[in-house]
Amino acid sequence: MPLTGTSSHEPTPTGAPRPGGPGLLAGRTVSRIGYGAMQLRAEDGRAAAVALLRRVVESGIDHIDTAQFYGDGFVNGVIREAIRPEDGVLVVSKVGATPDPDGPVHLRLAQRPEELRASVEDNLISLGLDSIPLVNLRRTDSGPGLRAEGDQLVDLDDQLAVMVALRDEGKIGAIGLSSVSPDILRRAIPAGIACVQNSYSLVRRDDEEMLDLCAAENIAWVPYFPLGSGLPGLPKVTDEPAVLAAARSLGCTPAQVGLAWLLHRAPNVLLIPGTANAEHLRANIAAGAIALDKATLAALDSVPTRTGDIELG
Repeated sequence: MPLTGTSSHEPTPTGAPRPGGPGLLAGRTVSRIGYGAMQLRAEDGRAAAVALLRRVVESGIDHIDTAQFYGDGFVNGVIREAIRPEDGVLVVSKVGATPDPDGPVHLRLAQRPEELRASVEDNLISLGLDSIPLVNLRRTDSGPGLRAEGDQLVDLDDQLAVMVALRDEGKIGAIGLSSVSPDILRRAIPAGIACVQNSYSLVRRDDEEMLDLCAAENIAWVPYFPLGSGLPGLPKVTDEPAVLAAARSLGCTPAQVGLAWLLHRAPNVLLIPGTANAEHLRANIAAGAIALDKATLAALDSVPTRTGDIELG
């Protein structure tokens, strides 16, 4: 069953059409191209970050992804300042890690139930919300990143119990998962899962089965690293000859081709590309209007899945 909104031609409260068209997330119609706020940085200036978020909203994006551990609360504070209730933005946060400024990746895992609850409370305070519409439980079962060990090896059932309790208390509206395996997803579905965030792109398609399962279960698929990564150890979509050829043919950038391919892959795919640059923001939004014909899709689909891993939060 396609994950499409019920009001495909209805604009956002700002009057702009939804970039990429409408999708469904946590029971709400949202733009299929959202915005990942992780790249907003304090060193670039708070005023610049607020101004960029206003551009995001005015461009029709009504789905913003964040976390308390992004910038140790800085990003959530900027969202609180920039986003107004009348903007109609669905704010998504995540739990499962906490800032560790002196650590090698500036994060440490926080997987225990009491840590998940504390993180939701911290998000509520920094975002200035009574309830967060959707909170993703970021585990460590798959994809690039830290791996749980010791007391951070927590059973899924114990984590879901506290997430469901928080939902029942009204502190969160819906539950998502991040960095999970197919087995974990199947075990979690009875609890009610609104979305899955896993590393997935044209060059990293290990989770095809999970994507299809999400489509069948009406779960949004929200890939992180949608273009691979510019970090050492991970392949980049924009390096692929087929992507470069498509970009030349279409008169767009390789990054736009990679985003457009994801939107064409399945109707339940929502994107959260992040940037702190207004020009890049415009380019990401424009990717939602790129049409890929059958020949181009076939050429892109033939790109092999690459391997590579890196220690990231």
